[in-house]
Amino acid sequence: MADVRDVNLNRLAIFVAVVDAGSLTAAAARLGLAKTMVSTHMQRLEAEVGASLLVRTTRRLGVTEAGRAFYEASVKILRAAEEALNAVSGEASPVRGTLRVSSPIDYGALVVAPALVELRRTHPQLDVELLCTDQYVDLIADGIDVAIRLGRLADSNYRAVKLGSFVKWLVASPEFIGTWGPPRTPADLPGLPFCALTVLPRPLTLDLRRSDGDGETQSVRCENAFLTNTADACRAATLAGGGFGLLTDFSCGGDLAAGRLIRLLPQWATESASIQAVFPPTSHPPAKVRALIDTLKQRLAGAA
Repeated sequence: MADVRDVNLNRLAIFVAVVDAGSLTAAAARLGLAKTMVSTHMQRLEAEVGASLLVRTTRRLGVTEAGRAFYEASVKILRAAEEALNAVSGEASPVRGTLRVSSPIDYGALVVAPALVELRRTHPQLDVELLCTDQYVDLIADGIDVAIRLGRLADSNYRAVKLGSFVKWLVASPEFIGTWGPPRTPADLPGLPFCALTVLPRPLTLDLRRSDGDGETQSVRCENAFLTNTADACRAATLAGGGFGLLTDFSCGGDLAAGRLIRLLPQWATESASIQAVFPPTSHPPAKVRALIDTLKQRLAGAA
């Protein structure tokens, strides 16, 4: 059995960078080291732990079963070390290093990317990497510091901080309204072409709440649909007149202000849902995580 005293713990960070980057070359570029030095560190780490961690071929770099387990343990060790440093250094610790953030595609492009630019202006020692995807991301396995998630969260051991909220509005292009006419009630919607987002649990069902009166709710199902798997494509199809859409307020607000889209049944919308920052459970989140959360909160409060 390997003795922890024989292991150079600095190599854990290099090993994690290699697995995250997918190659020695990419990891070397990320770390600012020579590729030969990264390769040497990996060879020595394998000798220290007494196990093969990586599988090297001429075309790709793989991770062994032992390497995958060691990677997950290394991530936890590095996070614990960072937490300990944050606890000792306190609020005055500089915001630096690399901040890896995941976000839904549309929210990442419209909100998170500008916030990260602002964050880097304030903290020039900070590097950022934004992963925009509508697929679920495992924070630990994918080395993500913060995941921005919309709507109800699945049960997990992660910590979550509410940043704000959003609703979805019924919208259509002027061309569409000119062709089909405006609906008068939610009961008119099933007869109209609809741009639907297939990644939702029930893409053809509209769950609406009346914002005036007693908060009446209605659920209607559409049939004549243009189906797509990304919110950006759904918005583009709506702008092109392919159907009416049920779009988030943050994604279509600019289109409404410019007249490219028009709200349908403005007294109806979806229920408000949360926008949350999710991160691994620590008693002292890293300074870079706290800085991003503060920046997003300020931007969302200013846009409200």
